[in-house]
Parts: sequence; structure tokens; C-alpha cells
Amino acid sequence: MVHRMILNETAYFGKGAIQSIPTEIAKRGFKKALVITDEDLLTFKVATKVTDLLDQKQQSYEVFAEIVPNPTMEIVSKGVAAFKVANADYILAVGGGSPIDTAKAIGVIVANPEHQDILSLEGEPGTKNPSVPILAVPTTSGTAAEVTINYVITDENQQRKFVCVDPHDIPKVAFVDSDMMMGMPTALCAATGMDALTHAIEGFITKGAWELTDMLHLKAIEIIGRSLRESVAGNQKGREDMALAQYVAGMGFSNVGLGLVHGMAHPLSAWYNVPHGVACATLLPTILNFNQEFTGEKYREIAVALGIENAADLPLTEVRQLAVKAVKQLGQDVGIPQTISELGVKADDLAAIAKDALADVCTGGNPRAASLADIEELYRSLLG
Repeated sequence: MVHRMILNETAYFGKGAIQSIPTEIAKRGFKKALVITDEDLLTFKVATKVTDLLDQKQQSYEVFAEIVPNPTMEIVSKGVAAFKVANADYILAVGGGSPIDTAKAIGVIVANPEHQDILSLEGEPGTKNPSVPILAVPTTSGTAAEVTINYVITDENQQRKFVCVDPHDIPKVAFVDSDMMMGMPTALCAATGMDALTHAIEGFITKGAWELTDMLHLKAIEIIGRSLRESVAGNQKGREDMALAQYVAGMGFSNVGLGLVHGMAHPLSAWYNVPHGVACATLLPTILNFNQEFTGEKYREIAVALGIENAADLPLTEVRQLAVKAVKQLGQDVGIPQTISELGVKADDLAAIAKDALADVCTGGNPRAASLADIEELYRSLLG
């Protein structure tokens, strides 16, 4: 079997990584950026850490800051127009998954105007041209959007999220700087960190997993297991470790896919505007329990990576349960909601939400096939 790996051309890591942005801009001959971010990141002087560097080097840019959580097709259309009006030749995306995902959609559409209908990008659209160049600066440690070939957009008319998988959308350069993540509120740090753990675990057990991505995912699980609590507490080293872990997980899952946790999380965000990381983290232990008998020895490897005592020698049934328990405990320790009722989910909506989850592109990668009835029952078991 042939496996494909797609990664950034270049990536910078560590405290102060953003200092390399002006050099990369000059080296690549870029003339003017559309800086894509959100108003909060401007207000709290996070995105300005990047624009200040451009100002110092007299590098031209304009700012598009209309990004919202769970970005919509309308926002993407506005961003395409803003890019054209700015006469920009590249995008500098500063933020979490929402700004970077929006940047990917904008960049792909500008380079492939035949996809002006944003819905035509759903799934694997087979675009002809690479996105306009994107430089990505993550400000959260979870989505790994800066290194993936995936992005998610909300169809506000149909009340659903759709996933786009396109090798042409990956940012050219990523700047993974823990300084940019120190301002994350505790809840956001916890949610994005658990999203990174979900990426690592689902990528490890998904149907498309193979040796190279297994290596990446196991290392990401190990780092997250030892660092997330410290990161949520505001520890600089914890934030730096989580910044690396989420990127490593992204290197893997971007190339092999995910599973039912993401398939079921996307409708919760679309229906109730639940933050994506929170939805994933709330679902994760229950779906892990659902999948455990279809994963061979992989839960043992997860347990070892999480530092569970004697995990290498325990009976497989026992170690699987301990792995699920450890993931659930980590979520509890960082304040993740334990029921979907806490997220505003209504029992009367579950039949319709389950249909959306079954149709989600991520669901097909799950190691255990899930029927519509299975998915609805899993949701109901989490109502609390």
C-alpha cells in the first residue's frame, strides 16, 4: 500500500518563533499580506505582536478581523472580497482553528475561482491550483490547523458543518510560538488541549493509520498526558510542550483521518455553536469505550504513552478500561463538561443530529462501524 504525507514547507518552533516572520516574507518576495485574525486577538494585543513585526520592517498589510468561532460561508465570502480589495499576494493567519480554517478557504477560492460556490469545496474537491501562500501563526494549542490539509466551514443555511480535505490548502510556513499562546483563557486552553488529544488518539486508531503516523500520534499522546494540566495552569513550559504536541498530532491525523468523535462533534458545533474542542473532549471517553474491542493492542500503547503503571503487562481488557479511565480523568481535571446536556443539547434534536454525524466525512474512519441507531444511542448516553 502507498501512503502519502503532506507537511508544511517550513515550520518554526519555540518561544520567539514569530521573529522569523519578516525574514520569511522577504525571502519569498511577498509584497502585501491580508492578515486574517479576530477582534479579540487584536483587542488583547496578541495579533499585534505579529503586525508590529511587519510595521518594524515596513512590510505592507491590511487586516481582516471579522472571524468568528465556527466560521461561516458568509465570512469566507467577505474574506475573499477583502483579499481582492487589498490587492494582497499572500495571507498571514493569526489565531486558532477559526482564523486559519477561514484563511485556507479564502486562499483556495482566490486561487480557484471556479470554486466560488463554497459548498463545492466540501469533501475532496480536487482543486487545480495551490492556495495563495499562507503563513500561519497559531494562538491555541489544539487544532493544528497550521499543519493540516483539512478545514471546517459552517453552512449557516443548513445548520451543519462540512469538512474540506485539500492538499492545496496547507500553509507554506507555520510559526509555533508558545508566547502567542500564553494569553489563552483556562477554558480555551483545556478545550484545545483535549482537542489535540482527540486528534492524536483518533489518528492512532483510525482505519488509515500506519507506522509513521502511529509514531507521531503516540509521541503527541505522551506529551499531552504529561503537559496539559500544567498548560491549563498557565505554566510556560506546559504551554510550549502543548504547542509542540498539537503540531505533532496534526502531522499525523491530517494524513490519515479521524473518526467518530469528530463526526459526532461537528453537528454539536453547528447546531448549538459549541466550541469544537469542548464537543470533542466531552464525547471522547464514551467513544473510546465504544471502540475499544476493535483496536487490537492499540489501547495498551495509549496507556503506556499516558504513563499508566504496568500497562505493558496487564491483561488487554483491563488496560483498555484503564486507558479510557485515564482520558476521562484528564478531561475532568481540566474542567471539561461531562455531559452534552451541559452544552445545551436537547434530547428532541438527537435523531436529526445523529443523521448529520453519520454523514460526516470523519465518521467513516472510525475503527468500529457505527449505525444511525448506535450514534443516537451514544448521544443519549451522554445527556446525563
